[in-house]
Amino acid sequence: MGHSKQIRILLLNEMEKLERTLFRLEQGFELQFRLGPTLQGKAVTVYTNYPLPGEAFNREKFRSLEWENPTEREDDSDKYCKLNLQQAGSFQYYFLQGNEKSGGGYIVVDPILRVGADNHVLPLDCVTLQTFLAKCMGPFDEWESRLMVAKESGYNMIHFTPLQTLGLSRSCYSLADQLELNPDFSRPNKKYTWTDVGQLVQKLKKEWNMLCITDVVYNHTAANSRWLQEHPESAYNLVNSPHLKPAWVLDRALWHLSCDVAEGKYKDRGVPALIENDHQMNCIRKVIWEDIFPKTQLWEFFQVDVHKAVEQFRGLLTQENRKTTRPDPDHHLKIIQDPEYRRLGCTVDMNVALATFIPHDNGPAAINECCNWFRKRIEELNSEKHQLINYHQEQAVNCLLGNVFYERLADHGPKLGPVTRKHPLVTRYFTFPFEDISLSVEESMIHVPNKACFLMAHNGWVMGDDPLRNFAEPGSDVYLRRELICWGDSVKLRYGKKPEDCPYLWAHMKKYTEITATYFQGVRLDNCHSTPLHVAEYMLDAARKLQPNLYVVAELFTGSEDLDNVFVTRLGISSLIREAMSAYDSHEEGRLVYRYGGEPVGSFVQPCLRPLVPAIAHALFMDITHDNECPIVHRSAYDALPSTTIVSMACCASGSTKGYDELVPHQISVVSEERFYTKWNPAASPSSAGEVNSQSGIIAARCAINKLHQELGAKGFIQVYVDQVDADIVAVTRHSPSIHQSVVSVSRTAFRNPKTSFYSKEVPQMCIPGKIEEVVLEARTVERNTAPYRKDANSINGIPNITVEIREHIQLNESKIVKQAGVTTKGPNEYIQEIEFENLSPGSVIIFRVSLDPHAQVAVGILRNHLTQFSPHFKSGSLAVDNADPILKIPFASIASRLTLAELNQVLYRCESEEKEDGGGCYNIPNWLPLKYAGLQGLMSVLAEIRPKNDLGHPFCDNLRSGDWMIDYVSNRLISRSGTIAEVGKWLQAMFFYLKQIPRYLIPCYFDAILIGAYTTLLDVAWKQMSSFVQNGSTFVKHLSLGSVQMCGVGRFSSLPLLSPSLTDVPCRLNEITREKEQCCVSLAAGLPHFSAGIFRCWGRDTFIALRGLLLITGRYLEARNIILAFASTLRHGLIPNLLGEGTHARYNCRDAVWWWLQCIQDYCKMVPNGLDILNCPVSRMYPADDSVPLSAGTVDQPLFEVIQEAMQRHMQGIQFRERNAGPQIDRNMKDEGFNITAGVDEETGFVYGGNRFNCGTWMDKMGESDRARNKGIPATPRDGSAVEIVGLSKSAVRWLLELSQKNIFPYHYVTVKRHGKLVRVSYDEWNRKIQENFEKLFYVSEDPSDVSEKHPNLVHKRGIYKDSYGASSPWCDYQLRPNFTIAMVVAPELFTTQKAWKALEIAEKKLLGPLGMKTLDPDDMVYCGTYDNALDNDNYNLAKGFNYHQGPEWLWPVGYFLRAKLYFSRLMGPETTAKTIFLVKNVLSRHYVHLERSPWKGLPELTNENGQYCPFSCETQAWSIAAVLETLYDLYISAAAKSLQSCLTLCDPMDGSPPGSPVPGILQARTLEWVANSFSNA
Repeated sequence: MGHSKQIRILLLNEMEKLERTLFRLEQGFELQFRLGPTLQGKAVTVYTNYPLPGEAFNREKFRSLEWENPTEREDDSDKYCKLNLQQAGSFQYYFLQGNEKSGGGYIVVDPILRVGADNHVLPLDCVTLQTFLAKCMGPFDEWESRLMVAKESGYNMIHFTPLQTLGLSRSCYSLADQLELNPDFSRPNKKYTWTDVGQLVQKLKKEWNMLCITDVVYNHTAANSRWLQEHPESAYNLVNSPHLKPAWVLDRALWHLSCDVAEGKYKDRGVPALIENDHQMNCIRKVIWEDIFPKTQLWEFFQVDVHKAVEQFRGLLTQENRKTTRPDPDHHLKIIQDPEYRRLGCTVDMNVALATFIPHDNGPAAINECCNWFRKRIEELNSEKHQLINYHQEQAVNCLLGNVFYERLADHGPKLGPVTRKHPLVTRYFTFPFEDISLSVEESMIHVPNKACFLMAHNGWVMGDDPLRNFAEPGSDVYLRRELICWGDSVKLRYGKKPEDCPYLWAHMKKYTEITATYFQGVRLDNCHSTPLHVAEYMLDAARKLQPNLYVVAELFTGSEDLDNVFVTRLGISSLIREAMSAYDSHEEGRLVYRYGGEPVGSFVQPCLRPLVPAIAHALFMDITHDNECPIVHRSAYDALPSTTIVSMACCASGSTKGYDELVPHQISVVSEERFYTKWNPAASPSSAGEVNSQSGIIAARCAINKLHQELGAKGFIQVYVDQVDADIVAVTRHSPSIHQSVVSVSRTAFRNPKTSFYSKEVPQMCIPGKIEEVVLEARTVERNTAPYRKDANSINGIPNITVEIREHIQLNESKIVKQAGVTTKGPNEYIQEIEFENLSPGSVIIFRVSLDPHAQVAVGILRNHLTQFSPHFKSGSLAVDNADPILKIPFASIASRLTLAELNQVLYRCESEEKEDGGGCYNIPNWLPLKYAGLQGLMSVLAEIRPKNDLGHPFCDNLRSGDWMIDYVSNRLISRSGTIAEVGKWLQAMFFYLKQIPRYLIPCYFDAILIGAYTTLLDVAWKQMSSFVQNGSTFVKHLSLGSVQMCGVGRFSSLPLLSPSLTDVPCRLNEITREKEQCCVSLAAGLPHFSAGIFRCWGRDTFIALRGLLLITGRYLEARNIILAFASTLRHGLIPNLLGEGTHARYNCRDAVWWWLQCIQDYCKMVPNGLDILNCPVSRMYPADDSVPLSAGTVDQPLFEVIQEAMQRHMQGIQFRERNAGPQIDRNMKDEGFNITAGVDEETGFVYGGNRFNCGTWMDKMGESDRARNKGIPATPRDGSAVEIVGLSKSAVRWLLELSQKNIFPYHYVTVKRHGKLVRVSYDEWNRKIQENFEKLFYVSEDPSDVSEKHPNLVHKRGIYKDSYGASSPWCDYQLRPNFTIAMVVAPELFTTQKAWKALEIAEKKLLGPLGMKTLDPDDMVYCGTYDNALDNDNYNLAKGFNYHQGPEWLWPVGYFLRAKLYFSRLMGPETTAKTIFLVKNVLSRHYVHLERSPWKGLPELTNENGQYCPFSCETQAWSIAAVLETLYDLYISAAAKSLQSCLTLCDPMDGSPPGSPVPGILQARTLEWVANSFSNA
């Protein structure tokens, strides 16, 4: 049943832009794009740049994906296009509606990493990385001895900082030459090359099982890069970026100030060279405001030369033939920035000026006055610029002083000491490769291109800035506002938008990337958040061409997961670096472990095919990164071991930085550190500064922890639980969901130094469920007797007198940390080991390997073995045994296959009232809600919500963990029944026997696994008993067809009258009380939960509106026949009862049920093989005469055709009677006149009519109930006269009987009635013609106001529609726009002229169509109200007690008829209209599909309030709602099948004599469509 291929489904929705949503997938996965509800039925094309197999990836090359529809149906529920993912990286997709882009996003496919001589896979979660500063590696021939430390410490990945030639600052990230290997690695007599590096990397991969990655730095280059002098266009300089000129002037002014301070020139103004206090800081602020800003006058770069502008303006005013321009209110005078940023070089638009300042004449005085006004405005604009620059200068001073404070005063800062040229007051923002001269002379250089091109901006980062904005581009004031935290050794690179913008730089950096990708398995994107995305994309594309499974890591400082995702999705980042040092206490450290990987312990098994859900970026969780401060300084040396253990227990990649394990007590600076790392020497002494071994620092423990981390990742320990035992102790559990083994680490952190801070000796007891197999590791941080730490001059050495004392793979009784361990029980089958600690001192860890107790382990294995019949997922950890319950030796599918659909109703469904009828009820979950169904669907609906989110805290899961009540309820409920249902219950009981023996925390996931296996098997069994239309149908069709199982059942008491004993194939059962055989025909519930049991279960109208969809289309022909015959037996007064009441309590108060019954008989005859046989089936008449007492079955039998004829004859004769037992005992609201029932056929028109203003004989049957509002006893919608749908249904019946009589299949050609004392024959042909001739004449509301056929033109308020009724006692009701005419269109389309029908349907679509249903009344109608509230009782006549039930609320079943009518008439309108209509139908149906899937009832509701809002008074699932939608899907299917057939046949003109253009289809077309329908409906 199950399959192991992982498939993810991405639903596409209109205008859904998911560029900031991360979708992670693995190679080997299949990604399916499917249409969401907003797109179904629309022409959608999906494009992607994921390449075809064998093709190279090209980011700009997109291809369209082909749609697949596995069921080849017309609805789009299963339609998809797919990608088989076999390539790592970032790939884009987007989709078009027609030619317009409608949405899109990215997918990220993880790389597959391989190591070793056998090239085995290294899962990402197994990565244990260590960072090395490359410049501290020493000569290349010594690298192996230094890297050996990482190997012996258990790492499997090395991260090198850049290996290229460094710049003058010696920073690891300031590269002078990106293409050259750092010459420091070579010896005087031996030059090493990239080839040597590559060989070493390969050796590490093949022999040491270690991968190597290195940084790529795209943002900047060293200021002394030789190639930069040759290609200054590669930087942001004052030629290509003149907007930086003001910032450069300020920067030079500050440099000169710094030099003056260093020389003591400002000492007398309170600013000495050594800045030591706040007063001196304030003096700096004062100097800048008083000296620097007035001297630089930066505002001038943004201002207009007033005099020059005024003179230019004057010249234009005095020109001859000056044109006067009319003022434009949208254009105001404003300063236009000088693109070259010259002082007072800005301008204004003189055309705007001339249109704004207009002299009243051409005289000198007027000109002068105008120029003065212009001058004043320019001065105002200049003043605004001055204020703006002043605002920027305030920020600049604040940023500058903040920088001075950090560098010289802050305790956590570098405390640089006196201001010097080497350590200036502030870092310079720009290069100046010339001799210092005066500021004014220097400024002249900015306008000399061959000098200005070398005045380049340094790089850095901006705190809190938008990482997607380039802070050096025009529009940014970062440099002017001094907001850049500047790296004064590096120049920011200027790529432009494409390679053509700076060809050399792009080519140079591409070559740099290719060198890196040639020799390394991965890269770290340095300063990723400031790297232009398009540049990084281009470079990584080049890298992946050489290294397809490139491992890409980055550290982002965006401050937003949303922004992080932009970088991760666009660049295909494999892992984001996360740091434990960001945790402020152990509790936060534990939270990070849970956050960055794994699922909860006891999680549900997720299906292989499931929705693609947004993910968080895969984490590379590091205890410390190389550019952050030393944890020993901020915490203590004792915390190194417990914190690294916590980090390594995370279910993601983990990492550290060289020096952490050796307990180096300071930050190893990427700029200033020049010493070398230590080498590996197993015999090294603790005091040896240049060598280490397993006794150094925490190396021994690190090795054990790294190996454990790799084991947990490789063996599928994917579940995580974090327990904060106390303020300092964190326990982390990693659990394997297949073998149910756990590894539990207990770490006592030491954020505070144990030597100077108090830690309690009392450690809380821990309870660990299961059996502790071993202590994997126990380690304590201890002091040893060696010399104290002294910083070595040549080697990066750690604290020698602190080490770890470790013991590995010991038994619990050998532990020195555990005092004692006891075993207790938690419930009947859950064993707990209670651990008491004695030496869990700060800086200690202990790690246990825990299994289930042996009894539980066996139970889990047996469960998994039996679950393999449903999914291969459970094969791992399964255990086959011979002594299991015999019923478990039978495949569940074999047991389930014996269930009938009626029995499946009991196993899967049954709501509260149905179950109560049998003496039971639905399970009530404490602190939550009762289940919707007693059967499995009730449980599955809840689990479907819980499972995808792993909501193990849900009350449902709490109930399962707390006891066996729900488990026993499920099996016992079924066992209490008989036959195969009981067998299913026994199978579940046998499975639950083992379920009860496993730990309670595992019960929810295995309970779910058992149920989902059984449930999906039962659904397959149901579908196999249905028609080929269902069996081969789409997911939507299949799920909708389950409404047939949901609604059709057999209760303890029969809801239908007994059928004739002469029928031999009626289902029977043995009565448990009398032990006698009795009929047990399924009945059809009208809706759940309100109309599901007792006398209110079966309603004639509801049954026969729903019967075609739920029984005939699904292939349940026997059940359909039995229901038709059962209702036939109750015919009385020529009517079928509305409320059936088992026949003995029937109410004959509806005029339409009999016509729906006749329509179903017609449908049965046409759709069922040999369907006409039903006409001769015996009907046991309960009331052979109107006044008969109820007769038992078999007393009076008639063939069905006689009962049909009686119904027709009684209507033609006229029906008039008073309901039996009339009065409040049968209807407490109805007025006395309402109990008088009339129906008949109009002699002139052939229309069926009936009713009066005090009763409601159609489906719109709301009777007023409110005394307060004075509507009690008054029908809201009496619809007396001839209701349009009844006329349509009667026309369909008459036409059909006419056709049968002409073929001598139906023995009656006419009805005989007594008129004026004489017997008169009315032929079916005459009756048929009368309706045909009069329908449009009397029902159509002409668009021509002068139409003489219109009796009440004053009542017309919409034209081009069909009336809702004809001849109503309140004539205005005839003219109300309602959806009922669409029913007539479906059952009797021949009544309608195509063009008129189409216009009416368009109006209905515009006015009545809602998200799920049809408004029952035109919103323009004065009594329209779309919200139904049956509990409301007020003074509002139109609303009280739900009086508006059919006056606006949106009912679902009419939407099916509307859509079917649209489909029918669209085919007559032409191919283009048909195509548009199919799109509409699919789109509407998609909303039903969404509701069906989301509803816990797994059905479609009776109605919604306006605009599809939930109505709490509606049935949650209604038979006719489901049936109508299923019929629409069937019509779509038949339409497609007919179209396919017609493409093979040339259908001629109508052959039955119909005039051209007649809406009556020709015989050949009719027979062709009928053949198609019949052939596809057969089961």
